[in-house]
Amino acid sequence: MNISIRPETPADHPAVEVLTRETFWNLYRPGCDEHYLVHVMRSHADFLPALAFVAEVEGQIVGSILYTRSWVVNELGEKVETATFGPLCVHPAWQRRGVGTALIEHTKALVVQQGYPAILILGDPHNYCRHGFRTGKDLGVGSLDGKFPLGLLVLELRPGFFAGHQWKLHTSAVYEFDPALVDAYDARFPAREKKHQPSQELFSMLVRSVVE
Repeated sequence: MNISIRPETPADHPAVEVLTRETFWNLYRPGCDEHYLVHVMRSHADFLPALAFVAEVEGQIVGSILYTRSWVVNELGEKVETATFGPLCVHPAWQRRGVGTALIEHTKALVVQQGYPAILILGDPHNYCRHGFRTGKDLGVGSLDGKFPLGLLVLELRPGFFAGHQWKLHTSAVYEFDPALVDAYDARFPAREKKHQPSQELFSMLVRSVVE
């Protein structure tokens, strides 16, 4: 299988939103909100358009990755800009076939070139430890409340950057939005049934788990 990675263009926006909805529908909650996030992210000040890429197989978009700015702040008040990706989506029919890996590896090289010291995400460790991500606890990077969520993952691109300090992750405000706006935006898409699935219970456990 030949996976082609290329920059996202404005013409791709509708297809990427459809893809994102298909990827996340009923996965973490009944329905999903990730396609709305993609929609508002591109016009937000923290969006990093140079890191927006799609994956194609035989001319069909099967994956997408988008980045925003994030920041880490240490106990001395020093603030450093970092990069955060999400949503990273791969069409269900193409998952576990190297598409997500290709998107991560391609963009990681660009993040290094742009001088960011790290990529920080909130995600499932099962999906990202294979790419070199570590728990924030091991690098002294926690959430704003001082905890170390299981899903706070760090890929250190500048070895030793986090050493000697305690850091807190500040993500972009674009991830905070009114759920009512999601429902209004979703009405533009073909109707789909919202269901409860076991994956939603697993997600609920993950987001409440912390590393001691």
